Amino acid sequence: MSVTTVNINEKTAKYTVIKQHICHKIESGQWPQHYKVPSENELTQQFDVSRMTARRALQELTEQGILVRAQGSGTFVATFKSQSSLLEIRNISDEIHERGHKHHAKQLMLKSITVSEEVAILLNLKANEQVFFSQVLHFENDQPIQLEQRYVNAALVPEYLLQDFTDITPHEYLSDVAPLTEATHEIEAVLANDDACQFLTISNTEPCLQVKRRTWSTKGIVSLAILTAAGSKYRLGNHLVF
Repeated sequence: MSVTTVNINEKTAKYTVIKQHICHKIESGQWPQHYKVPSENELTQQFDVSRMTARRALQELTEQGILVRAQGSGTFVATFKSQSSLLEIRNISDEIHERGHKHHAKQLMLKSITVSEEVAILLNLKANEQVFFSQVLHFENDQPIQLEQRYVNAALVPEYLLQDFTDITPHEYLSDVAPLTEATHEIEAVLANDDACQFLTISNTEPCLQVKRRTWSTKGIVSLAILTAAGSKYRLGNHLVF
């Protein structure tokens, strides 16, 4: 395989050459989101570099949120969504109580499921691996405020299915057993599916704000949470007072 030519000066580090090449492919639209990028071995041959150099390029782009790596599956282009590093990670129960309102939660689902390809990539798991899944509806003053759907790395949080999330929120529990070290957010305006609309008591034409949050501990990616709230009841950073 021939070496890819990139127009840079001789002082540019080789791993930077690889990073620039990958970013160009993404920015030009040749590699869309979820596209599987070349492996370390393929990049080693393509750019005539060591495997360590290729690994560093992929690792740095992964840390920047441009790529995501899935164990046993490869490295993929990340989802093209706006990310907010400024969004504070807060417990929804604390937010509601600070406003002098009452919070309670209804646990809709708590079980082990086979991970989908997309979730496997986001949690850095192997395809068809088992994860824990919880679905919790949060209330403020007896009105549904947020639907929380969470996929949890079973290997890192083995007792997740033993919890009662009407007594403690998933965020509180995970913060205790797998303290947060890092998080990313994807924020999007969406139309919720029929089930979510029913839970939130809204029409299927009402726009919702959806936050996809991945959290890390020192041992790896802990969870992927999908938080959906009606646009009329929620604003970024805080909930609206009823």
